[in-house]
Amino acid sequence: MRIPYSPTLRLRRLASELKQGRERSRLTVSQAGKALGWTASKISKIETTETRRISAGDLDKMLDLYEIREPSKRQAMHALAKDAKERGWWTKYREVFGDQALPDFEAEASVIRSFEGLMLPGLLQIPKYAEALFQGGRYTGAKEISDRVEARMARREILTKINPVHLRVVMDEAALRRIIGSTQVMAEQLHYLLEMAKLPNVDVQVLPFSAGSHAALSAPFSILEFPENLALPIVHVGTVTDSVFFEQPKDVAHYSATFGDAQGTALSTTQSARFIADVLTSLEND
Repeated sequence: MRIPYSPTLRLRRLASELKQGRERSRLTVSQAGKALGWTASKISKIETTETRRISAGDLDKMLDLYEIREPSKRQAMHALAKDAKERGWWTKYREVFGDQALPDFEAEASVIRSFEGLMLPGLLQIPKYAEALFQGGRYTGAKEISDRVEARMARREILTKINPVHLRVVMDEAALRRIIGSTQVMAEQLHYLLEMAKLPNVDVQVLPFSAGSHAALSAPFSILEFPENLALPIVHVGTVTDSVFFEQPKDVAHYSATFGDAQGTALSTTQSARFIADVLTSLEND
């Protein structure tokens, strides 16, 4: 059974709460470590999430030192520590996602704003389209491609689960025009895209070529927002070899402004659906 949350975000929340508790107690990292008979490094690693597993005993010692005595608060923090130890489904695809797995953050995102310039967003891809994308790169074995497709399809569950994420997509017309796989594959993909766009939690907007220059003429990116008090928004940018996450407020603000500008230039969701349907019709008539 899949865990419906992000262990990484739970760990970050716990680390933040512990750091705030120490600071409210007016203790430095060194002072806290000395009081507990630990090294300052141990406290620091817990607060920076370098230590992923915190024992119940160690957590109680820290809560006692920081005078966090309210039963409900202590219970909540123990729950965070327990959740942080779990392993998400994405860990079986470590070679696909790398050390910082995007699904780890997607699992608890409430809103994802995504811009794509050359291909459809991974969350809206069908297997045949994804497979053709992966085959378009350097030669890769069939097993690796199969694993990558399977992992990408598994990510889509966040769109249809109970309390699904709200996905807001802006894509360049180029993503619709580039034939990936074959004309038939593209037609199937666009049919699926139109079906997904009907969901109340999925908004799809197209930036037509006629819009000319626009703010997002750069690498594709996604902005992930989380439920209140869980975590601050982060930005994900996929690269050729890895994923890059930006978490500084000024970076997130820059990407948010860029997405807002692109969204303002794009067609409305209704106009975009018509646009996609027209592209689909031209494909089927060729």
